[in-house]
Amino acid sequence: MGYRNLTECVTDLERNGMLRKIDLPIDPNLEMAEIQRRVYRAQGPALLFTRPLNCKFPMVSNLFGTLERTRFLFRDALPRLEKLMRLQGDPGLAAKTPWKFWNLPRSLWHALPKISSRGPILQNQCQLADLPALKCWPMDGGPFVTLPAVYSESPDSPGWMRSNLGMYRVQLAGNDFVPNQEVGLHYQIHRGMGVHHAQAVAKGEKLRVAVWVGGPPALAVSAVMPLPEKIPEVVFAGVLGGRRLAMVRPLAEPGCPGRIAMPAEADFCLVGTVDPSLTKPEGPFGDHLGYYSLTHSFPFIQIEKVYHRTGAIWPFTVVGRPPQEDTSFGEFIHELTAPVLPSVLTGVREVHAVDAAGVHPLLLAIGSERYVPYASQRKPQELLTQACAILGQGQLSLAKFLLMVATEDDPSLKANDIPNFFKHLLVRLDPRTDLHFLTRTTMDTLDYSGDGLNCGSKVIIAAAGPHRRQLPHAVPDLPGLPEGWGNPRVCMPGVLALRGPAWEKAFSTGKGDANRLATALKPDHPINQFPLVLLVDDSQFACAQLENWLWTAFTRANPASDLHGVGSFTVDKHWGCEGSLLLDARIKPHHAPPLIEDPAVSRRVDDLAAKGGPLAGLF
Repeated sequence: MGYRNLTECVTDLERNGMLRKIDLPIDPNLEMAEIQRRVYRAQGPALLFTRPLNCKFPMVSNLFGTLERTRFLFRDALPRLEKLMRLQGDPGLAAKTPWKFWNLPRSLWHALPKISSRGPILQNQCQLADLPALKCWPMDGGPFVTLPAVYSESPDSPGWMRSNLGMYRVQLAGNDFVPNQEVGLHYQIHRGMGVHHAQAVAKGEKLRVAVWVGGPPALAVSAVMPLPEKIPEVVFAGVLGGRRLAMVRPLAEPGCPGRIAMPAEADFCLVGTVDPSLTKPEGPFGDHLGYYSLTHSFPFIQIEKVYHRTGAIWPFTVVGRPPQEDTSFGEFIHELTAPVLPSVLTGVREVHAVDAAGVHPLLLAIGSERYVPYASQRKPQELLTQACAILGQGQLSLAKFLLMVATEDDPSLKANDIPNFFKHLLVRLDPRTDLHFLTRTTMDTLDYSGDGLNCGSKVIIAAAGPHRRQLPHAVPDLPGLPEGWGNPRVCMPGVLALRGPAWEKAFSTGKGDANRLATALKPDHPINQFPLVLLVDDSQFACAQLENWLWTAFTRANPASDLHGVGSFTVDKHWGCEGSLLLDARIKPHHAPPLIEDPAVSRRVDDLAAKGGPLAGLF
């Protein structure tokens, strides 16, 4: 449905039994987030908190808590948008079946924002201290905006045509931020706003920004869409929302001399400037990898005005170890973008970012291997070309582990069928030839498994051709394991978890443990029946379910330093091994701490949800 604003969306969800009002006072400090996490796990409704403690604005969460509800929000526009995406992937479709695309001009009309100088967002103003102080995890550095759409325009070419809309982290208070005057802004320099940042630096001027909160739900989805750099997110928001995005560009006024666009129907808008030469500490923040991102210096916004519409509602989400609400975002975006993939990445059939592994650390991809069209001779060749293209594409470039297979080996295989994908890869893997490293390169800012902020490595593991082995289902006798190693458990066929000694404080000591283990295990040792062995702190936890070992393995490892092998060798700068791959996924001293809930808050929520309590039956 083409909602004009968030209020229409909330009303529609309530009318259709997809939203529950919570009228008792709930504290935005930890308590509200814990309720949200539990309701999400139960696949429950959207939540409207009508009486947040110490705040006059109602708050809504879990809007996108299920894929079905997310589709429901955009049900009117989705058929036309899906046609547009299919047409982008195969432009010839319009000529072949023109009757299927007769209504696309309407979507193209919706893509054009309409600009005026007045709108509901300008009805009221308030202070930063009046906004909801949402804190989701105990060690968070302060309250954060968790569903912001941060808008900036190119200093070289102002206007919405060269704008960027991104969901960058916004810290409302804490650390060294001047109360009611400054907010933290965490954005990676390689994202769209980073381009505007660089242009502002080159011109020696401040960058004007606006933080949009609320408004049509299409804004939040558009802010995380992996669009090509020259396509403005506000254009996509109009198409997804099923109506032209109404925007206001207010006239200059005292205290706010510049003019920057805002959605006319946004619930809140924070307007100010970023001085690219100034930074302040931002964080910590409990992030989507399941760990805290720590305190680092980032730019900040010097706030000039805080606008809000009459009847404003504050939307929020909670991130943490997957799955969380942003999982539905990812699934929805994958559905929308899948038809476009072949036109962007030639030869690539599917790419699946594994949510359980924190999304960015692990990509599973299916490509085509046409260079040698004979199955008995097939080996990874074209797959490597496609892998390089994937790692050069937008947010896909953040991947640490890219696992690729050829569709010719099993045309029915799906990249999102994780157990079967791993089985397919592991029976074909040749560890002597199939690993390809990129060392001393960039890594996701939020990932602390590397050797410094934004610093780490990547590995492409590409396997194609005939079966090389049978995958064991049970643990064999493993004689001669060095002291400190034991309690082997099977995570899935072909994947073994082996408990190891805890890493010592000295960085090299734990790494030495893994090297000594690899040296002690000879190519004829029974452990080599398993092509992949995970070295972990708790093998029982790792093997308990698929999500556990995926999260443990790929969020706690830096490929170049944490991949070892039995019978390893280096020839012409290519690394390989004769036996098992050993992935050191133990917690290391330089890692960020994992997210743990406050026990006292958990007990309060337990009481609220107990039989006869106000939240009974909600989760």
